[in-house]
Amino acid sequence: MHPINSVKGAITTGVVLAIVIGIVLALWAGNPVTIHLVRADRWLHILSGVMWIGLLYYFNVVQTPGLAAAAADKGGPGGAGVTKYIAPRALLWFRWAAVFTWLTGAGYLLTYYGTANAIVSAFTLQSGYRTIGVGAWLGTIMLFNVWVLIWPNQKKILGIVPATDEQKAAARKTAGMASRINFILSIPMIMCMGGQAHGLPF
Repeated sequence: MHPINSVKGAITTGVVLAIVIGIVLALWAGNPVTIHLVRADRWLHILSGVMWIGLLYYFNVVQTPGLAAAAADKGGPGGAGVTKYIAPRALLWFRWAAVFTWLTGAGYLLTYYGTANAIVSAFTLQSGYRTIGVGAWLGTIMLFNVWVLIWPNQKKILGIVPATDEQKAAARKTAGMASRINFILSIPMIMCMGGQAHGLPF
């Protein structure tokens, strides 16, 4: 089977292509080809963050309004296909991308600044670490929302765990609110993550 015909094959192909391009660019610049673990961690942090936030935006901008429109369309096909086949798969990638993003971010703080105190300085918003610290706090709150509020309630909504209609309605409200809060928090979080190295826009 052709590698780009599957998700696993496409991811593998993308990683191999990135490695080849990285090696070519290093050689072209006259640099030795060595693995920089801190830079690799940052790359993985950005990659997993794109997956996490991309799915968060998909849920908030596409899926939730789309399912609401499907529910309102009495003669339409409904949203059963999305809730049965798409949402569980999207939520799988979503919640584990959130974990991987947080762990690689913590790893970057622990290694890039050369001391384990950097992560403490970031989370206590010390001078020189305030921008990344605010971003780290926002990301931590968002990770909490994913695992404590969104995922347990989505399991009820999707029928993964038994729930009454009343419990499902309450779960929709809680999961939807937590997801919308994460959507809002992601905007300043991304600003702070980029702002640590490149400066804030204000």
